[in-house]
Amino acid sequence: MPPVVEIRNIAQFAGQEVVIQGWLYNLRSSGKIVFPLIRDGSGIIQGVVVKSAVSPQVFEHARGLTQESSLRAAGKVRADARAPGGFELDITGLEIVQYVPIERPYPITPKDHGIEFLMDHRHLWLRSSRQRAILGVRHEIIKACRDYFDDRGFTLVDTPIFTPAACEGTTTLFEVGYFEDKAYLTQSGQLYNEATAAAVGKTYCFGPTFRAEKSKTRRHLTEFWMIEPEVAFAHLDDAMALGEGLVAFVVERVLAKRRSELKVLERDVAKLEKVVPPFPRLSYDEAVKILQGKGSEIQWGGDFGGTDETLLSEGFEKPLLVHRYPSQVKAFYMAPDPARPEVALCVDMLAPQGYGEIIGGGERIADEKLLVERIEKEKLPPETLGWYVDLRRYGSVPHSGFGMGIERVVAWICGLEHVRETIPFPRMLYRLTP
Repeated sequence: MPPVVEIRNIAQFAGQEVVIQGWLYNLRSSGKIVFPLIRDGSGIIQGVVVKSAVSPQVFEHARGLTQESSLRAAGKVRADARAPGGFELDITGLEIVQYVPIERPYPITPKDHGIEFLMDHRHLWLRSSRQRAILGVRHEIIKACRDYFDDRGFTLVDTPIFTPAACEGTTTLFEVGYFEDKAYLTQSGQLYNEATAAAVGKTYCFGPTFRAEKSKTRRHLTEFWMIEPEVAFAHLDDAMALGEGLVAFVVERVLAKRRSELKVLERDVAKLEKVVPPFPRLSYDEAVKILQGKGSEIQWGGDFGGTDETLLSEGFEKPLLVHRYPSQVKAFYMAPDPARPEVALCVDMLAPQGYGEIIGGGERIADEKLLVERIEKEKLPPETLGWYVDLRRYGSVPHSGFGMGIERVVAWICGLEHVRETIPFPRMLYRLTP
């Protein structure tokens, strides 16, 4: 029996008999020759079925194939520079695993469909070349993130999805029943990361996070994935350097491994090739002056909205690091700048081309008294944060970290208009299915 091979590895089998297992992506014919385009999840190959070279049954099976019918095709691999991927399969045998009936055709056709129709059929839309390319880039970004931290001595530690209290603010929590009590879906693993950083020195978590934010912008999801490193004996500048290195590493990896996917997405890779350190840096004060000079009504003390972030980054080809925001717009755990207590030792990284914040982080409060004051000021439940205060009682040290949202990075690197295409099954304000 010929070996079953993946299309991605087809070049290794030139001139050999193989079997491809997959689905019909498209079909065309010219009388006595049928050209089924077959996909298997790893790639696409064009098959060639010549009537005179196969049995009548095989030819009729090939001619009658319908879109997304599943099949096994046997044949000889032949190099052809004109074919997709540079190879064709001269089919000699064909087994239909499941035939999609003509009276109930595959709903997504080559014609244009509205976005709501495609989102309603997301479970099928994922099969398209564009969506598979996005998933491939997403996979590479996640693998690159893990490699970056693993190779630098970080320890991956999983953090809870059920939490007893807020991390980023009580207004964006999803409350869930927890036996006789209540809990919340995590907004971030950071607080727990601070505990593990004191145990292992350098740690990171990677998992889903949830924000009950009633936002309908192209940058927001209610469920998204974050990678969050935390480092003991580290200050704001250390966090900035770590984030800069991570993003540059991720972009470099995608360019090295996923150029074919970027080509499918028609991404201008020349812009990505410019993403090398050092990245430009601005203080919040400088950023406000720039925005005001561009007509923004932002005043010192206000947080930046999506339009402000776009205005700030439009003059830069690389991600922009904006640091030392007013403490009043940042989370309770952010350390104040000793030289200017009204600003926090924090940083946001803004992607170029209007993709907004992809990293947010900074230095954490290390002083017990100040942390307790902040918890009281924010009216957070002290009984659920006692363990967090403990971290300042037993060997407290300067420490810092950040969170990087995977979906926004995918959107930026792929050049997508909306984050809904960056995750297999997006959850948004008005979408909970499929």
